Amino acid sequence: MHSITLIPGDGIGPEITKAVTDIFAAAQVPVQWEEQNAGQTTFDQSGELIPQTLLDSLEKNRVALKGPITTPVGKGFRSINITLRQKYDLYQNIRPAKTTAGIQSRYEGIDLVLFRENTEGLYSGLELFDERLGVSDSIARITVEGSRKICRAAFAYAAKHGRKKVTLAHKANILKIAGTLMINACKEAANEFPHIIFEDKIIDNMCMQLVNKPEQFDVVVTTNLFGDILSDLCAGLVGGLGVVSGANVGDNMAIFEAVHGSAPDIAGQGKANPTALLRSALMMLHHIGEHEHADRIEKALELTLNDKEKCTGDLGGKATTTEFAQAIIDNLGK
Repeated sequence: MHSITLIPGDGIGPEITKAVTDIFAAAQVPVQWEEQNAGQTTFDQSGELIPQTLLDSLEKNRVALKGPITTPVGKGFRSINITLRQKYDLYQNIRPAKTTAGIQSRYEGIDLVLFRENTEGLYSGLELFDERLGVSDSIARITVEGSRKICRAAFAYAAKHGRKKVTLAHKANILKIAGTLMINACKEAANEFPHIIFEDKIIDNMCMQLVNKPEQFDVVVTTNLFGDILSDLCAGLVGGLGVVSGANVGDNMAIFEAVHGSAPDIAGQGKANPTALLRSALMMLHHIGEHEHADRIEKALELTLNDKEKCTGDLGGKATTTEFAQAIIDNLGK
């Protein structure tokens, strides 16, 4: 039995979380959920944005599933996601993007995984403001160690999963030092994994290539800001943020999450699509070695996605969140 920290989140978070836990229960997945929460709802109830009980649970279980969280705006709070990533050095943000039958897309044959450095760059929080000059400076800190870690992680993933190529997206023609750090780090990793093809592309060309011919890419690695942008672009290629998974992984902890927002405008209406959180939960199962359970649920999800009457509105159907989850449960035995 695996003890997993469960963070339902805000808005539609509790609804899609329940859908996932119901599916896991029906599939008899050997997990024990330890529910803790964070975000706007928790702050309103207790005055704490990230309770110590949540941190204690994360440090004990080392694996978590997280729904979408709202950080209160205009109160000086730092993003909860960034806080957790930096506190626990979750330096890998892993975002698969794959075309799936039953999910509308103008593309075919996309099957790529993006590795975004998750703790450095413009998200380091190093900002200065000179009030006298009216000048704001934001420092995009890139380190040798951070570059080596994310690049090696991308190559190691490619080798483990039978991937053939790693593409680095950078801006070394302008950001000459920072870009070169990433290029050198990838070259080091490529030497360690000589059977993996390595290529690099300037970020603006990378964006064009992703739109024109996304099927050419396999594993993509890049810095924090570029990765933030590219990961959403890749999600758009395969159906949107509501159907893609996400993971924040470090050497000692992993938090799997739905990467879409908390959508408070539809909360409590039964309209939310749990696919993104469910797929993130399946990534989590592979992470903890429960591959058969993950594959079984994935097949049930694919069967459901091909039956539009059983899908939620954003997928072209009329089913509620609960009905969609039940359809997946019904397909577990097929």
